[in-house]
Amino acid sequence: MTDIDEISRRKPHYRPIEDYGIIGNLCSVALVRLDGSIDWCCLPNLDSPSVFGALLDAKKGGYFMVRPSSYTQSSQEYIEGTNILKTIFRVGGGRIEVCDFMPTGPSVELQDEAPEHLEIYRRIRCTHGRVELDVVWAPRHDYARNTTRIEPTGQGYMAVGSDRYIALGGLREGRIIDLGDGPAVAGRISLRQGEETTLLTRWDDVVTEVDPERASRKSEETRRAWLDWATKSETGLERPWAGRFEAEVLRSELVLKLMTRRSGALAAAATTSLPETIHGVRNWDYRFTWIRDAAQIAQALYAVNHADEARAFIKWAEYMACDNREFLDEGLKIIYPLTPGTELTEETLDHLSGYRHSAPVRIGNGAAGQLQLCVFGELLDAVYEKVRLGEEFESDMSDFLKHVADEACRAWHHPDFGIWELKNGPLHNVYSKMMTWVALDRACWLAERGHLDGHIERWKKTMAKMRAQILEYGYNDEIDSFVLSFHGDELDAANLLMPMMEFFPADDPRMQNTIDRTLERLTVEDLVYRYKADDGLPGDEGAFALCTCWLVDALALSYRLDEANRIFDNLIARTNHLGLVSEQIDPASGEFLGNFPQAYSHLGIINSALYLGQREGRELPIESLVGTDTTTSRSRDR
Repeated sequence: MTDIDEISRRKPHYRPIEDYGIIGNLCSVALVRLDGSIDWCCLPNLDSPSVFGALLDAKKGGYFMVRPSSYTQSSQEYIEGTNILKTIFRVGGGRIEVCDFMPTGPSVELQDEAPEHLEIYRRIRCTHGRVELDVVWAPRHDYARNTTRIEPTGQGYMAVGSDRYIALGGLREGRIIDLGDGPAVAGRISLRQGEETTLLTRWDDVVTEVDPERASRKSEETRRAWLDWATKSETGLERPWAGRFEAEVLRSELVLKLMTRRSGALAAAATTSLPETIHGVRNWDYRFTWIRDAAQIAQALYAVNHADEARAFIKWAEYMACDNREFLDEGLKIIYPLTPGTELTEETLDHLSGYRHSAPVRIGNGAAGQLQLCVFGELLDAVYEKVRLGEEFESDMSDFLKHVADEACRAWHHPDFGIWELKNGPLHNVYSKMMTWVALDRACWLAERGHLDGHIERWKKTMAKMRAQILEYGYNDEIDSFVLSFHGDELDAANLLMPMMEFFPADDPRMQNTIDRTLERLTVEDLVYRYKADDGLPGDEGAFALCTCWLVDALALSYRLDEANRIFDNLIARTNHLGLVSEQIDPASGEFLGNFPQAYSHLGIINSALYLGQREGRELPIESLVGTDTTTSRSRDR
């Protein structure tokens, strides 16, 4: 039996979510496993159908594997200040490096053009001894819904599925084999110390010969593009305000950039349907943008000297909400596609078994049609954050933002599905009510500075009613805490944002009680759950990385720095070998759950480092943070 026949007999398997790294080029991304397998990549865009999808079905999904035939150890690291990933294999006395990247072009600045071709380079170099590597290239078009056939060409191989094409070049000795679920190209590469070779997969119907000099140029061009972006600040790659969290902040910036489209849109995560509990049904598609996170994203990006991305994101959010004019007919949506025309309708892919057989696999997101009142405040808060930090107000937005404020006035008393998109809603969610207050507070602030010509007195009267109801019905005196919904007794970690939203000062006893109840009832092993209430879905979920960051922020604003640092240290210690984190974490095992990497978990890391830095007396790159001493007086006055 030949070596290649042996490859075809190997059974696919799953690895922990935390075993993956990520590469990308502002069009799409790919997840690369510690053992050298690319198990997730959607082309041509991040929200396109998958080409490599073994993450969601190890047998059917497709993958691109490069690894030694046998090895004793593997590790991964990024080239500093970049999203170029190096996987290192040790094989007895041998050592192999597989350097993976997606060419970006000369720049990753938003105003610059995307690269001409969507490519993944896998540069392989032997640094010690002699090593043999196995290669398996098994693309599966359209989430493996299309039959994929592979054809040899003069320069390599072409995988065709309907009108989709992806090519492989650089594998000199390979052959087409049958994996049972479909075809693949398999081959062996043998390298001695000092030798290197390159494999190239390309979203195109043309196979090109791999030119080593071109590969080297592309690698250096991509390295320089990432490094130029990461070193925009006067301190280069250093983030002195972040203290001991410098490396984590930098990696979080690079993750946020990977999730950013050149339009300014920012994906919530790179994946769909990674389960919130293994074998559970809480599996969602996060390859969209949620307006609700606009202000937090803006603060994080402004603070780390990436004002262009912050401006572009807010402008994109304004355009999607306003210029499409759908708002006047359908109201403000909570979710928008990254790529215009991408379908939001939720669909189940029953032919895929799911990560570790955690079905269903979903594409689209059914929450798109929900009423979430918090979106009014989140959009106006993003504009407020931009203007507060010295950006120019765009006067052509005045009428639209006035209309948003008026809609908040009209709709605030309705029940909704809330920030967590509860399946057993609608409810009178406390956080949603608070965010409609934020909408009017920000509208008044803008109007008082001449940016809006609105109904200020009516807005202020409505704010007073909102505030009175939140304090009367949203605070439970028996448990001494703000709660999930009016007259309820369940906690909601989102209420930790009250000081950061300038609704309620952190040092108020009711806010301190809410923090204490969160520590007692929602916190396990220093990780915070969103809530523990029945949400209309079966099964459980993990603790939320972002909610953990909110607790850090609230503690920092309260000058409870020992607790804040302990909890943040614990979260950082739970990131993976590359500093990446998913949406959720199992507190007991440390296992990652939910979609990965999660952009909002990483923006939480940046913001928590900012709040800790501010309270510990370090000089920040921006003048002030929302909710700090210079601004909380506004929440007391109203």
